[in-house]
Parts: sequence; C-alpha cells; structure tokens
Amino acid sequence: MFSILTKLFGSRNERLLKDLWPIAKQVNDFEADVQALSDEALAAKTEEFRGRLNDGATVDDLLPEAFAVVREASSRVLGMRHFDVQLIGAGILNQGKIAEMKTGEGKTLMATLAVYLNALSGKGAHVVTVNDYLAKRDAEHMGELYGFLGLSTGVIVNGIPSEERRAAYAADITYGTNNEFGFDYLRDNMAFNKEDLVQRGHHYAIVDEVDSILVDEARTPLIISGPAEAAGELYGQTDALIKQLVEEDYEKDEKDKAVSFTELGNEHMEQLFRDANLMPEGTLYDPENVNLMHAATQCLRANTLFTREVDYIVRDDEVVIIDEFTGRMMPGRRYSDGQHQALEAKENVTVQPENQTLASITFQNYFRMYDKLAGMTGTADTEAEEFHKIYKLEVVIVPTNRDMIRQDMPDVIYRDAADKYSAIITDIESLHKTNAPILVGTISIEKSEVLSEELTKRGIKHEVLNAKQHAREAEIVSQAGRKGAVTIATNMAGRGTDIMLGGNPDMLIAALPAKLSDADREVKAKEIREACAAEHIEVVEAGGLHILGTERHESRRIDNQLRGRAGRQGDPGLTRFYLSLDDDLMRIFGGEKMQSMMTKLGFEEGEAIEHPWVTKAIENSQKKVEGRNFDVRKQLLEYDDVMNQQRDVVYSQRRELLEADDVTDVVDDMQADLSGRLVTEFLHGHTEEWALDELRDALNERFTVEADPKLWLEHDDVDTAEDMAGKIHAALTAHMAAKEEITGAEQMRHFEKYLVLQIFDHLWKEHLLAMDHLRQSVGLRGYAQKQPIQEYKRESFELFETMLDKVREETMIAMHRVQVEQEEPLVEEPQESTPVNYNLGEEDEPEAQHTYKREHPKVGRNDPCPCGSGKKYKQCHGKHG
Repeated sequence: MFSILTKLFGSRNERLLKDLWPIAKQVNDFEADVQALSDEALAAKTEEFRGRLNDGATVDDLLPEAFAVVREASSRVLGMRHFDVQLIGAGILNQGKIAEMKTGEGKTLMATLAVYLNALSGKGAHVVTVNDYLAKRDAEHMGELYGFLGLSTGVIVNGIPSEERRAAYAADITYGTNNEFGFDYLRDNMAFNKEDLVQRGHHYAIVDEVDSILVDEARTPLIISGPAEAAGELYGQTDALIKQLVEEDYEKDEKDKAVSFTELGNEHMEQLFRDANLMPEGTLYDPENVNLMHAATQCLRANTLFTREVDYIVRDDEVVIIDEFTGRMMPGRRYSDGQHQALEAKENVTVQPENQTLASITFQNYFRMYDKLAGMTGTADTEAEEFHKIYKLEVVIVPTNRDMIRQDMPDVIYRDAADKYSAIITDIESLHKTNAPILVGTISIEKSEVLSEELTKRGIKHEVLNAKQHAREAEIVSQAGRKGAVTIATNMAGRGTDIMLGGNPDMLIAALPAKLSDADREVKAKEIREACAAEHIEVVEAGGLHILGTERHESRRIDNQLRGRAGRQGDPGLTRFYLSLDDDLMRIFGGEKMQSMMTKLGFEEGEAIEHPWVTKAIENSQKKVEGRNFDVRKQLLEYDDVMNQQRDVVYSQRRELLEADDVTDVVDDMQADLSGRLVTEFLHGHTEEWALDELRDALNERFTVEADPKLWLEHDDVDTAEDMAGKIHAALTAHMAAKEEITGAEQMRHFEKYLVLQIFDHLWKEHLLAMDHLRQSVGLRGYAQKQPIQEYKRESFELFETMLDKVREETMIAMHRVQVEQEEPLVEEPQESTPVNYNLGEEDEPEAQHTYKREHPKVGRNDPCPCGSGKKYKQCHGKHG
C-alpha cells in the first residue's frame, strides 16, 4: 500500500522538493535587478532588509530577494555563483531542517544564504563545525562575503581568551566547533560576574556534518570537571594485578562493549588484593572497599576492551584518545570515571588525578536550546528516525547539480584477513598502473600502517592519513585526486576538504614559498592551474577516483561518507568494499550463521565471493549495531533529561542572581524561610509546650543572633507560631542590618551576592557527584524488578529538593556567622583554588584564576567558611588569604 501511494503522490522528500523549486525561480527572477546594482547599493540591501524586519516582515518574506543579493555578492567577492540546488538546500536550512547533499556539492557556500537571512535579526547566527581548522577556514573565506554585505563575523576556537570569545559571539555570525559552543555555555553558568559572560543567546544554528556532531559525538556528554581526591598509586598497583588474571576470570561481551568479573574472577581478584596488602579484610563489595572495586573494574576494561593504535595512542607520556568516527587525535580530552587513569596505568605513563564533575550537558540538550536548528551533511538519511525523535529535525535529500555517474560495486568477501589484504594490494598495484588515483579506507591506525608497509615493499609511493598525520590532513586530502596518487585514510568523516580530480590548484598555490615575488608567484600559479587541468583530463579518462574500503564500519553512514569522496560534481569514480570473516563486524554480529552460509556457497581459501545473501547479511549486521548505538544515546538522553530539568532551574536562578545588582529580596526570602523552619523545628503544640530554650540556643549557636524568645512571649504580642516566626524574622533582619551599618550598603550587597553564588555552586557540584553515584547504583535495581530510570527520577528529585534546602540553610548560617571588623584593611577575596577542567566526557583544560579585592565583611578565622564546606575559614579558604 505504501509503495502504491508513493507512486501516486510521490515520496515525502519529492513533495518537499516540489514545494521548494518555486523559491529558486523567485530568486532567479530577482537576479537581473540585483546584478544592475552597484557594490554600494548591493551592500545597502542589508540595512533595507533589517528595516523591513523591524516593520513586521518575516525572514520568509525576505527570502527570495535576500538569497538573490547573497548570490550576486558571492559572484563578485568569491567568484562563485550558487547553483539552483544550493538555493533549494538553503531553503531547507531556513526551515530548520537537515539538508543532505553529496560531497562536493558546495554545502559551505550554500549555508551562506540561510546564515545571512537569519543573521539579519541581529540576534546572532551560529555555524557549528567539527574542528578548529574548518571553523577558521570557513569564517575567513565566507567572512569576506558577509563583510561585503555589512555583517560581522567571529570565530570561536580552542584557547582564545574570554575577550575574543565575547567579541566573536557579539558578531552577527559566529563560526565555531560544537565543543567550544557547549563549553562556553557551561562556563557562562559558572561565572561570578556579568562581565565574564560570553554567549548572548541561542537564536539560529546550522550544524555542519550534522550526523557526526548530533549522532556520533552525542554518545558522550560535555563535562567541566575539577580534580577529585587523588588516586595515588592505586591504578598502577591494580593494573599489575589485573595482568595476572586469566580468561576464566572475566566475561567479555564485544557486542555491548562490556566486561565483568566472573565469580571465580572476583575471588581471584580479592586474593590478589590481599596478597598486595591493599585489602586487609572483607570483600570487594564491602563499602570500605568501593575504591578498590572501581579501580579493578576500570583496569579490567582498559586491558580487555581498549586497544592501542585503535582507541588511543601513547605520545609524550600521555594517553591520547582517537576519535572513533573521524580517526583524529583528541589531545587534552580524557575519559571520565577513572577510565583514563586505568589506561595510563596500563601503558605505564604518568597517572593523572581523577576528575569530579562540576558541570555537564549532552549535545542533545545543548542544541535543543536553539530557537531554530538546521543541519547539513552528505549522509543523514540512514539516521532520519533518530534526528526526528531526538531533535524534531526532518532530513531532506537535495538532488545533485550534475548527475551522479559513480559506480558502487558489490562487496567482495574473503575467508580470512590474509586473503583479503592480499587481494587489496594486488588490486592497488593493478589500478596504479592505469594512473587512476586510489583512496584506501581503513578503520584503524594499525591496519593503515600494515597496508602502508606492504605498499612500501612493492615500491608504490603513497600517503597515509591517520591520527599521526593530523597536521597534514588538509594537504593530503586535497591532493588525493592527482594522477597515480595512492592515499590510505583512517575514517574519512568530516574532513571538509574536497578531493578534486587532477589535484587542488588553490592548495598547491598556497603552499608556494613565501619568499617568491608577486610576479614569480603569478607565473607559478598559472603553471600549477594548467598542470592540474591537464591531469584532470587524464584522471577522468582513467575512471576517476577509485575508493577501496578495507572493512565495513559498524555504521552504514560512515561507509557512505567514504564512498561519497568519489563522484563529486558529475565526476566519474568507482567504489568497492573488501571484507573477510575475520572482520569485527562479521565476526561479532554475523557469527556462526555467516560461516555456515559461506560453506553452503562453496567458499574456498583465497576465493572471493559476491552474493546478495551476503550483502543483505552485512546490512542487517550494520542495522543491528546502529540500533544498539541509538539505544545507548537514547538511554543517555533519558537520564540527562532528568538532569536537564534540574540544570534549567539551577542555571536560570543562577543567571538571575548573577545579573541582579541587588539580591536583597532573595536574602529576605531565605530569612523568612529560615524563620518558618525554626518554628516548625521547635514550636509544637501549645505555647507552654514550645521548646523556647532550644530555639534561643539554636539562634545563638547556629546564627550568632542574641535573642530570647521567652521575653518575646512574655512582653510582646506573641500568641501564635506565626507571630513567633515574625519575631524571628525581625531578629534575623536586625542582625544583618547591624553588619550593614558597619560595612555600608554597597559592600553588603556585593557580599550577599558573592556568598549566595558561591554556596549555590558548591552544593550544585556536590549534587552532581551524588547524581553520578545514583546513576551507577540504580542500574542494579533492575534485579529487583524495578525500572532504573523511574528510580533515578524519583530519587534525583528528592536529592534536588534536599540541595535547594541546603542552599538556603547554609547561606543563612554563613551570612549570619560572618564577623564584621571595620578597622580591618582590604585583603584578597577568598577564592576557589581548585583548577577547573573542560572535557567531552574527558577533556582537561585549566581555567585561569582570578584575584578579587575584598569589598565586604571579613570572615573570622574560626568562623565556618562561607563556601559551605563545613570547615573553619582558617582551615579552608583562609589558608591563602
């Protein structure tokens, strides 16, 4: 029935495109008019559009003419005119949808149309990329176009100071990476001064390589962390013990990437800990041995689930993570929850301190904050369901500017890896003789280097692109289409550089020596362009770029990204994947059924086989993994949605406090709340049953308020508990007013605001730690026939309520117990000395420390520290003051 309806009415994608084609015609109708404008008149259109928006027009009203203006400006400034299909793609982006376009169709240029249109409101438009190189490149290149039209452009990259970040966000258009946008949001919600805020809202964003950012990287949340208690030598000692285990001591599930101790393994581990004098008594599951159990679990994972040169590399006494999807190194990022320390112990490098979460958010919840979100990529349709369910984003496939003539050959399958690699090397040799450029895709550094060694033995010149050649990435990719070029690449996702047949002349010209004179440079540039044009013809005759995939990735989308490097803009090309039964995907998800199928098909050693059954089985295996990965991301989001509700409350209240010049109303509400709590605690029943002595002692000892409730009862008009609450509130208010008389109102307001923020942050940090522990513990509730997520929701709500109560209570205790000494000279403000780190689940990056002058009452050395730690001031922040 679905097939019949599609034939009658067209697919959803076809109907959406049909609605957009008239927009392209309208843009073309404006072309003659805008071409007749001078540069000044064309640039003046921006202010005209802004005026029309202010008068009530919508961006959709302006779209045809605005797109025509941008296209004409691009022709004049960049020498590039948008194709009609790029107009269609930009219309999709303006609607807040995902535009899927083949590689080489000009997504970066296409985005300028929608970015310009949505930046006209002055609320800011963000373009999100996968790495700093692309952010800087696109901001500089496309910034010329925006600048011509009178819009400002900023760029956010790792390591720039706050002043530059603030200026970049204040620009009309801001380019940056997903990590930087997310971390800036978290940093803003940890700021102590309005002047430290950098972001100004979330109006409109286009996410480039949207599948990589919103799907692949969404499995790991963004985390800002600070050092927790030092692990000492525990991970190194534990790793040495783990290496003594045998296979019977643990069970490994490669499908779920999980490992756990068997009953025998638990006993063996306990005995090893006892022999090493690390666990004098008890079992690993006793509360006092929780650190040992945690270290043992993480070290077991490090030794059984993580592979050097695949998941990470060791460089300069550090374990550096390798991005699973892009093959890039991720310097500075660290796995959380002790996993990175376990890897450091495994590789015998310096074990860094563990971190504690100070702030976190998932990419899902960060990007869902935007009023309008759009995305673009070459491969999104396979994840259309996830985009719709998680982000309410629809995927629309944009037709190519020229017909796609690339040949996608069937997969060939071999019995084992040796046969497969032998066939790959033989085919590379054969193709290389035809002068066709060859791109070989691998899924790990280790396998790319094995292939490299074989090609070197056979005298075939080649380039290798993996995490170890990260710095030369753009250079290698740009020339991978030259005559006879052989390039081995580990995961081609999100490279952002086109492979042009015959070579990329612009990249070659940019690499010319700086010492050349302008005249010599012009001569060389002409020679390069002519050589690339001649090579282009030869490469086209040789069949274009040939792509050989050495293994299927667990995601069809990553395979499609590799395939998509060939066949750009109507170029010829050919792609083929080589598989073996030893491949992880085939071995883990194909299993005995696949082996049995191969035997029935007469599968012999050294023989390759192509069969629809096998292709279907491979596709089903990939679908299984994609489904599992979706479930992982969905579960992460379910838990973070609970956390996100609390985060929204905390961050919104904190932002109100931060932006307020005076928090007197907040303090007074806390005083009133405290008065009610004290009444509830001490005044039960009739007046003669009231615990007035205990109330007096509580006021004195907890809050240093000298008052006698018995006198209020005897001499004042106090008949009810409500009357008594009023008297307590008045006493608390008078106590603070006496301090204010000494310090002055301005300094007291500053102190109140600083104290509330500091205690808020301290208790939020403790709450995050408690939530981490809760998350780990609720998983075991399933054994008791309880839903872990429901248990998490219930208990996290109770924890949150407790945290908010503690904020009010500890603020009042600290505020009332502080001693004011008018004669004391100014000293430095006590400041958190804990360095702060930012990580994508895992990144370390110390935040600069700031020094403040004290502008409010001095805290006595024996008083409780205002930070709420429970320690005396002289033993806490007073140690440095």
